[in-house]
Amino acid sequence: MRGDVGAVILTGHGDVGELLRAGADGLAAAVRAAAAGDAIAVAEGDLLRPILAPGAIVCVGLNYRAHILEMGRELPTSPTLFSKLPRSLTDPFAEVVLPRASEKVDYEGELAIVIGTAGRDVPVERALDHVAGLTILNDVSMRDFQRRTLQWFAGKAWQSSTPVGPWITTLDELGDLGDRVLTTTVNGEVRQEAPLGDLVFDLATLVADLSTIVELEPGDIIATGTPGGVGAAVERYLTADDVVEVRIDGLGAIRTTFRAPEAS
Repeated sequence: MRGDVGAVILTGHGDVGELLRAGADGLAAAVRAAAAGDAIAVAEGDLLRPILAPGAIVCVGLNYRAHILEMGRELPTSPTLFSKLPRSLTDPFAEVVLPRASEKVDYEGELAIVIGTAGRDVPVERALDHVAGLTILNDVSMRDFQRRTLQWFAGKAWQSSTPVGPWITTLDELGDLGDRVLTTTVNGEVRQEAPLGDLVFDLATLVADLSTIVELEPGDIIATGTPGGVGAAVERYLTADDVVEVRIDGLGAIRTTFRAPEAS
């Protein structure tokens, strides 16, 4: 997935988040643009994350059976939730500068849900009606900061550390997700590989659960957790010039080069 990708121009909306917040009018505008516009080539390096400033970014920890076991934990009875800030996000092919303060920078390839329709106290059987589509996220984690306390925020919300993209794929294009595979590579070496069917809490359960806590809004992002194979399990962390790619069947891939911090 290197090179150009096809796109059509849709004016009047700054990002997909604005398009979703426009509701039925936004959807109609997107349909018209797709039907009338000729695809243009866009260099993948020019792609921005599809939601520039989501109102909420909620992440799920410990949600793949294999990952839970490798971390020596028991299967949870409820989703483990933490949040990121919008400024924590970056673009799907952006470079990420390794922080001077952390010596244990790790990757976590994840499937992410993008909310399309607002809702509170959403029942599980209608939860997917509130989903605009799915995308990919790398929950880059500073493990030494994550482990300073029982709260994970300090290791999860670093500025411009979390790539998202490359686009949003609607559920009707994907069908059954269970056999689709998430793969994370570091410099071409496979580190994570798991079917989405290994999720402890599925997409509908996560949407319904979160909606009991806060009202979901269009453009909100829910990161669904990472499978086994993280660097922390074997104390193997990222270093300068490492290239991490996260790919999910049917959703494309994101790729991040990690750079050394500039000399002070």
